[in-house]
Amino acid sequence: MTARRDWLKHTAALGAGIAIGGPALAQGQALPAAPLKPQPQPQLPAPRAWQNWSGIQRCQPKAWLLPTDEAALQQALRDHKSGPLRCVGAGHSFSPLVPTEGTLVSLDQLSGIVAIDPGNSAQGPSVRVRAGTRIGMLARALNAQGLALFNQPDIDVQTLAGALATGTHGTGQTLPALHAEVLALRLVSSEGELLELSAQQNPDLFDAARVSLGTLGVISEYTLKVRPRYQLRRRVWLERTEALLEQAPELAAKHRHFELYVLPFTGYSAAITHTEVAGGAGDISHPASADEDVLRDLQRLRDWLGRWPELRRWTAAKLIAQTPAESAQDWSWKLLSSSRPTRFNESEYHLPRAAGIACLKDIIKTLEQRNEVFFPIEFRFVRADTAWLSPFYMRDSCSVACHALQGEAHDYLLKDLGPVYRRHGGRPHWGKLHDLGRAELQTLYPKLADFEAQRRQLDPQGRLLNPHVKAMLGLKNG
Repeated sequence: MTARRDWLKHTAALGAGIAIGGPALAQGQALPAAPLKPQPQPQLPAPRAWQNWSGIQRCQPKAWLLPTDEAALQQALRDHKSGPLRCVGAGHSFSPLVPTEGTLVSLDQLSGIVAIDPGNSAQGPSVRVRAGTRIGMLARALNAQGLALFNQPDIDVQTLAGALATGTHGTGQTLPALHAEVLALRLVSSEGELLELSAQQNPDLFDAARVSLGTLGVISEYTLKVRPRYQLRRRVWLERTEALLEQAPELAAKHRHFELYVLPFTGYSAAITHTEVAGGAGDISHPASADEDVLRDLQRLRDWLGRWPELRRWTAAKLIAQTPAESAQDWSWKLLSSSRPTRFNESEYHLPRAAGIACLKDIIKTLEQRNEVFFPIEFRFVRADTAWLSPFYMRDSCSVACHALQGEAHDYLLKDLGPVYRRHGGRPHWGKLHDLGRAELQTLYPKLADFEAQRRQLDPQGRLLNPHVKAMLGLKNG
């Protein structure tokens, strides 16, 4: 055993010598002095850059905040005392609401349902949900509990906070935008103070905060009115645009949801109706969507026949005449929102209901002066609400949205179409491309000054602003 211990000591000493790159040291011998060499400092990776879905908006923030819960969000805002700060959701806004050289706050980890209140027969059910929850995820979670949103936008990958902050909506003459279903919300101010808002508790700030562009604070949680889940029956057909525009008011009044897509340089439009299924449920029939196929066909027609618009129109009419109507039936969340793999840039305005069709006709005429256009023009109906910066504030509306393929010129969405929208009294969708400043917005949004007063009180230093928002509010940049 003694020999074994001696061998182990010898081996350990030898190992120590090897470790320091020299002979083993005798017991008690000091290590030789070595010249100190400056060690390179580790390079911290730069904060992740950000860009929106279409790639048109980009920024390189100095930092990101990724709070894991409401308390962490409050503390992060208390600790963040310098530089601008903006919230970011899924990046589906096309306007430059997000870009900042300061700090971006992501609510991706503040996701999921907090509680469901079944309510009583008069009030109906409601759900408390964290603000970073994606709309599609919320719809699926509600469906599993036998519940549903009253309406959904065409794209459901947005965060709830981002969609509500910009006035995102679906379609339906009697159905308002998503923010109209908000019963209460929790707002964390730029100083980290938690405010609980509802129609009963601080109603003015509540009406300002439902569509806030991220300028009043960071919303951590919403309480939404929901309903028992329901099925819809969808019908899609192609018809001459002139005929559909004549029928549009009647179709919108008859169906729970109605929208149409004008197909440029074809003379035709696609009409889509959704009617609620009596009794709540029935047999599911949901063929795969042909939207992307139609879009590719329209692009091919543009690429092949763009220089000959009349030939393009004649060819399209021949193809469309062979297209049968389509139908589907499924739960509401599966039919109201769509997958949009083809990326684009977009401008959208909301017109007084009486001016909607006249504006759409002018938009079609203006767009068809440009042979490169091929994206369908979207036309929808939305009910009025009372949120101060809602594009539908106190007026029933029609929405007209125009798109340009990602990577192609899109300046005409502002330069050519902007004057048409404004001529008909259009209010811009906050998340879509527009170039309006304070003077024009003040006329279109009667409560803009009241909103700005609330914003100054909550964020007197303007920490929650960026150059785009400052320009809209008539504030100096710098």
